[in-house]
Amino acid sequence: MDVAFRYRTALPYEPGVTRRDPSPVIRVGDRYHVWYSKATVDPSGYFATVWHATSPDGLVWAEQEEAIGRGAPNAWDGNGVFTPTILVAGNRYWLFYTAVPQPFDNDNGGPNCTPTGIGAAVADSPDGPWQKLDANPLLRPSTDPAAFDSLRLDDACLVVREGRYWLYYKGRQQQHSPRETKMGLAITDAPGGPYRKHPSSPLVDGGHEVCCWPHAGGVAGLFCAVGPAGNSLRWSADGIDFPEVCRCVPPAAPGPYREDHYVDGAAPGVHWGICHDTRSADRPFLLRFDTDDLTPNRFP
Repeated sequence: MDVAFRYRTALPYEPGVTRRDPSPVIRVGDRYHVWYSKATVDPSGYFATVWHATSPDGLVWAEQEEAIGRGAPNAWDGNGVFTPTILVAGNRYWLFYTAVPQPFDNDNGGPNCTPTGIGAAVADSPDGPWQKLDANPLLRPSTDPAAFDSLRLDDACLVVREGRYWLYYKGRQQQHSPRETKMGLAITDAPGGPYRKHPSSPLVDGGHEVCCWPHAGGVAGLFCAVGPAGNSLRWSADGIDFPEVCRCVPPAAPGPYREDHYVDGAAPGVHWGICHDTRSADRPFLLRFDTDDLTPNRFP
């Protein structure tokens, strides 16, 4: 099958401002909501904080306010908080994010590269205020240097399945490059954890941004051009084994509109979402993508 995407600007380019790595989109009442990394230091997200935008129609977006800021200088999230994802559970809103402490050094993945972790904040409204969980970080890098996630845990993506919360994430091994990213899985009975890494991880050898959603009784995922599984659409009947459906070039860092509303068993597919553009300007900005090819009647 072929998978095609159409693009238009959501939040436009702004000189000196990075907007990237949007969350999935949710609708609450008469507004759509998305969260993303915003920074002015450089085009990356390592010095970012998490911001919030809303739209009445999914087309015209307005930036609102910072949702999650950095922690104290000595905290696990003291340097930057970025790559958010959203979960709706128990009539509350759970905003997951990746963070790095100070002092921070990317070191191109070398021996001085600062590890990342994944934490969350919770609110009674998508407009906040957001309260960081005392248990943060909920996921930490493996203590085994040979593990696929001994350096990076990032890009959380939640699927509600079989009454539990399945958190897909990307991992990277110490002293390995971003081109060697793989996808892992951790599962919990409650949004605030504890999360247990699945023994089959890594599930997929490739992809840099994690984009999974419930689909036709299983879980579907888009994987960008990294690793052997890069540039592909995949579907898993059990949420663990992800055989390829077809080759495709997905949006960059796609955050689909989660029309399933995180209801266990709902699987209407994906019709549109928000992604970022890193090619057209010196700073990333946000786009809307649309597709007719990610609905249950199209695959598996």
